[in-house]
Amino acid sequence: MNSLVRFITGPKTSWATLLIGLIFAVLSFTVFAAEESDVAPTNGLPDDAEVVLVDEALASMPNAGGTAAVVVYAAESGEFTDEQLSWLVGEFDPMIQMPAGGANEKFLDFSNAEIMDEAFVPPATVSDDNTTAVITVPMDEIDEVDPRAERIAEIRALAIEDMPAGMVTYVTGPEGFQVDLAGVFAGADFTLILATVLIVIVLLLVTYRSPVLWIVPLAVVGTADGMAGQIGRNVASFFGIAADGSVTGILSVLVFGAGTNYALLLIARYREELMICEDRHEAMAKALKGAGPAIIASGGTVTLALLTLSFAELGGNRALGIVCASGVVVAMIAALGVLPAAIVVFGRGLFWPFVPRFGDVNKAETGWWARLGTRVSKRPVTVAIVGVAILGALTIGGNGVTIGIPETEQFRVKPEAVTGIEVLAEAFPAGTSAPARVVANNDQAEDVVTAALTLDVVASAEVVNSNDSQSQIDVVLDAEGGSDEAYAAIGELREVVSGVPGASALVGGDDATRLAVKQAYERDQLLVIPLILLLVFIVLVLLLKAILAPILLLASVVLSFFSAIGAAWLLFDNVFGMSGLDFSVFLYSFLFLVALGVDYNIFLVSRAREEAAAMAGSVSQPTRPAMIKALGATGGVITSAGILLAAVFAVLGVLPLIALFQVGIIVGIGVLIDTLLVRTVIVPATAFIAGDAFWWPRKKMTAGEFA
Repeated sequence: MNSLVRFITGPKTSWATLLIGLIFAVLSFTVFAAEESDVAPTNGLPDDAEVVLVDEALASMPNAGGTAAVVVYAAESGEFTDEQLSWLVGEFDPMIQMPAGGANEKFLDFSNAEIMDEAFVPPATVSDDNTTAVITVPMDEIDEVDPRAERIAEIRALAIEDMPAGMVTYVTGPEGFQVDLAGVFAGADFTLILATVLIVIVLLLVTYRSPVLWIVPLAVVGTADGMAGQIGRNVASFFGIAADGSVTGILSVLVFGAGTNYALLLIARYREELMICEDRHEAMAKALKGAGPAIIASGGTVTLALLTLSFAELGGNRALGIVCASGVVVAMIAALGVLPAAIVVFGRGLFWPFVPRFGDVNKAETGWWARLGTRVSKRPVTVAIVGVAILGALTIGGNGVTIGIPETEQFRVKPEAVTGIEVLAEAFPAGTSAPARVVANNDQAEDVVTAALTLDVVASAEVVNSNDSQSQIDVVLDAEGGSDEAYAAIGELREVVSGVPGASALVGGDDATRLAVKQAYERDQLLVIPLILLLVFIVLVLLLKAILAPILLLASVVLSFFSAIGAAWLLFDNVFGMSGLDFSVFLYSFLFLVALGVDYNIFLVSRAREEAAAMAGSVSQPTRPAMIKALGATGGVITSAGILLAAVFAVLGVLPLIALFQVGIIVGIGVLIDTLLVRTVIVPATAFIAGDAFWWPRKKMTAGEFA
């Protein structure tokens, strides 16, 4: 290990380290560059899920393998005029015994349905109140994002072509909604990276007060982010998983946040050592030895926590875990390998105008943070009680939080598809745009229709397609898509259709899919959350060689997570008027907050353990002075790191997707709580209360243990 540190920081070999890093960077962007993902976010359900089996059955139907765009027309005021109705529906043609010449014929080129070998789009259906009309365009499904979006753009352009005055139109339905959802991530990587870089630059300038120092860590972390994107997608591809825009967006935020945190810790330690060591290479070697274990433990904790998602049921969770774990490893290697070499080659002048000189006094040991630690040590019980009470009060704010939001609330800024669904729901049964799909054996299909119609929540049910053995039955529910009422309706529908003897009925469709995703997230949480807690505890035990300290640290981080949920829910409910949290938010927030929140405790407590070991031969009870010294040494840099990480996660709020917005806000609040309250006050207070027992079952530190 010592030889590796000397190689990274040596006068000549530091240049070789930079060259090696450059070679790997070039290879990752050229020879090993990953293919760009052009796949929209998917539900990621396993192959044996009921809704997946329904989709497979529907694929065997005539004109199957398709989707639908729903074109909604509405009168701007009052009811449709005769002229508008004629344009929408056309005139009755006795030859074909149905209306002809209506707006539906504008979309024939997109339809995959045929009658007598000619393309067919069903005529417009007008609501009973004569205010709204709907045209459903059956189409072949396209997986690629760009062609899919181009097709919907063409339909939207055609929808308004020659439209009579006094009408508005919206394109929605499964296809319109999915295109608008994928559109959230169009250019998302650039937007996220740009916002993240700007925030990092500002905070690094404030932290270092140097016009040049910030350039080096930003260049290293920025390159690491680019490499992480390539490596992460390659690793995901190796496991047969596609990384969509939501995964790569979170990856960039995580790599920038974690990588910059590691850089702040290393550079702060290097600055300290420059005041003690005349040779900057020796100073960097000591800084790397001192900060390295904490960075490795921190990165290892986050990596292992992310890898617990590989046991998840949902493919999206597995993709996030594998891709982001790869990214954190890249960030950790960059911080421990390339960054030390890059900084040391520039010399002390990199810190200009506040250059640390050999023999300077480290003011941090007697500064504000050290004085705060001394004050906390005088009344640790009172401080701990007050701190825990504050966290408990914030936690209470989470009472009443609900998991799951309606389909129309998934965006902060409503796209056209959502507005169309809302307009449609006012005039037709709420589930008209996306009916439940029931697959049943042919002989019992009509019995299944009869059974479905016995439910009050079912507006209509009819057989719409069939093959030699099975029939497709579309069931329109009078419940808002993605709502608790819709999920309850799916449960009732499953119960009644499964009771039809010999039907072998299965229920799918959009609401059934969202319900399956909700239930999968619940199962993933029950599996993944305990694994995260166990792995974080093991890492802390191995790092600190103690049991009591890891228990206290883990308890503080979990409590701060629930307080962050409570504080964020007060904000979401009272300020933003949100009805609940997206399915993914609780799991992702827990993962990031516990894994990243414990980082700051690792930085503080590992330094306290190092200082306690150094004092072991001369101080009988070293924990108290060691914790004060550690708080003084790390207080400023950890606070800067926490504020930076919170700001970086808040960047997710630039996207209009509610799920990422909620994750960003919760993690941002939680990191600030961890940084400014838990690590600053509660953890030192618990260490002062426990004294040397904080390191139990270890009885005493060994002098010179970190030499």
